[in-house]
Amino acid sequence: MSYLLGVALFALAILISVSLHEAGHMLTAKAFGMKVTRYFVGFGPTLWSFKRGETEYGVKGIPLGGFCKIVGMTPQDDDVEPGDEKRVMWRYPVWKRTIVMSAGSITHFALALITLWILAVSAGLPNPKFPNTEDGFKAEPAVIALAPCVVVENAARGCQAGDPASPAAKAQLQDGDRITAVNGRPVSTWGDMLDVVRATPPGTATVAYVRDDKPGTATVDLAAVQRPPLGDPKGATSAVSALGVALQPSTPTRVQYGPVAAFGATADFTGNMAVQTVHAMQRIPQKVPALWTAVTGGERDVDTPISVVGASRLGGEAVENNAWLVFFMLFVSLNFFIGVFNLLPLLPLDGGHIAIAWFERARSWLYARIGRADPGRVDYLKLMPLTYAVILIGGAFTLLTVTADVVNPITLFSR
Repeated sequence: MSYLLGVALFALAILISVSLHEAGHMLTAKAFGMKVTRYFVGFGPTLWSFKRGETEYGVKGIPLGGFCKIVGMTPQDDDVEPGDEKRVMWRYPVWKRTIVMSAGSITHFALALITLWILAVSAGLPNPKFPNTEDGFKAEPAVIALAPCVVVENAARGCQAGDPASPAAKAQLQDGDRITAVNGRPVSTWGDMLDVVRATPPGTATVAYVRDDKPGTATVDLAAVQRPPLGDPKGATSAVSALGVALQPSTPTRVQYGPVAAFGATADFTGNMAVQTVHAMQRIPQKVPALWTAVTGGERDVDTPISVVGASRLGGEAVENNAWLVFFMLFVSLNFFIGVFNLLPLLPLDGGHIAIAWFERARSWLYARIGRADPGRVDYLKLMPLTYAVILIGGAFTLLTVTADVVNPITLFSR
């Protein structure tokens, strides 16, 4: 039940975000004097609506987004009533049109930033000093956190009923113990410990540790497991030993901030997220084959894109496991991604309209400098083949990600 509640909550959060996106367009357009005739949440048949002034507000039957209708977005639009010619959007200065068209993405960025600031003050943000690479984790001291079990064949799936107990827990090692040697072979880092444990035959082994600054030893029955090589999680598995522990990093995973310091932490985190978002978007074409593999029965790559369906499922998992920080970080990441994606200079995205507006402005300026007549506005009708191509490609990619999220979803927690 908690899982379904989480899915519904995350889907509702997405719907509210998209509705606020459209509200950003509407409010800025109205502020500049443009005519907005409709603002609806959802698509399809109208369930309820009312009219205030010149704008109809309402809710439609398919809760998969929303829209607002600004009169005369392009010179080719035929929705202009007599007397409204001066209020059509395309006649306004380019800077005003830019604000209106970017208001949706700005709304998504604002939602992400506000949520991050609240998290920074209340729950904390990810610690920038926390190791985020495999080499960084390997360099950490060999301080352990007991695992609930040992997964013999596929460590990525997490513990399930019937898996053997952790050898370290059975030997009464404790969270926070720092391993110093295995069968007399000294270790100082987590990477050292992994190498030594894997090289030790399964069975009885002597583990030296330090607990509360006092040395000790324990006799551990190392488990025999199948694992891929370190540094190559997709490599062929082989028989190695396992201690049944996880790394307990020396640095906290999160840092909580005061109300003022949270602004700087939010800005720093947002900058890192912007870089990661750009890199993720650059990798999208490379991930299409991996998505197809997931749809056709192969293993789902955790680095493949997800749709709103996949994001909602992950939100459900987060609520089911009481991981509310994960829930809200998913919300932040999705809003930031939508905000950036929507600014791409492609029709029918908002960024496409912005790019055309500034192209027209630059072209008019150039023609004036060289003494030629202003060529006027761009004919959107001539751009329709390119627009349809973008819609077709985007629709196919969305269908692929949705299908992958239904038949072979990414999971963050074992269920």
